Amino acid sequence: MTAARPPLLSSPLLSSPLLLHTLSVNTALSLSLCLELCTRHAMDALWQYQFRIILLGDSTVGKSSLLKRFTDGVYSDVADPTVGVDFYARSLDIEPGVKIKLQIWDTAGQERFRSITTSYYRNSVGGLLVFDLTNRKTFDHIREWHREVSEHILPHHMIYILIGHKSDLNRDRKVTRDEAEQLAAELGIRYVETSAKCNSNVERAFELLSRDIYELMKMGEISTREGWDGVKSGLIPKVLYPAEEEAEREKSCNC
Repeated sequence: MTAARPPLLSSPLLSSPLLLHTLSVNTALSLSLCLELCTRHAMDALWQYQFRIILLGDSTVGKSSLLKRFTDGVYSDVADPTVGVDFYARSLDIEPGVKIKLQIWDTAGQERFRSITTSYYRNSVGGLLVFDLTNRKTFDHIREWHREVSEHILPHHMIYILIGHKSDLNRDRKVTRDEAEQLAAELGIRYVETSAKCNSNVERAFELLSRDIYELMKMGEISTREGWDGVKSGLIPKVLYPAEEEAEREKSCNC
């Protein structure tokens, strides 16, 4: 007795070689897309640590432009003001075998949003203090931003880097490099001048901050804590050693 053909293929049209070929191709493409998405997800999960970073500074200093240049590699002369908080993400290879995922929060600089953005201070390990090199007031307000954040996260501390943005507008500069470097020295932090428009030092700024955090983790001054999102371990956390001990381990491995 001949087995009955499945209803789906009982029609001559559905059983035609051309349609079957089309179905096979579509199925293969679907499986290929699924595999690609799964692979991307798996690769994204293979980070050793996640650092939560927050951008701080007055409105219009260019925080959103910096982030979009860093995360998406794009720049636009027209940018809508941030309302509350925006979220971005990108990974960095700090050293061979160590991938750091940066979870970056862009905060609104307007006073009316301050109550919203302050809730994000405690859960951040690093902060970029951003001012506009062509706007003196934004530079004068940096101390206030630094003091406000530092008070909110006590007894813990945050790793900062001072950013003088819009370095491409050198003719309109209202803050000298010497002044900015002096302020950074008083606050005990690094200083970098950036331009999202020219893509100048944008990558370097985020990388320097990430490296500073990572080095402090090696020294044991920063570690993951229960209920804190500043630093999180990935699926494959790396055992950290002080620089001297790491060097000795590498020597012993090479013998």
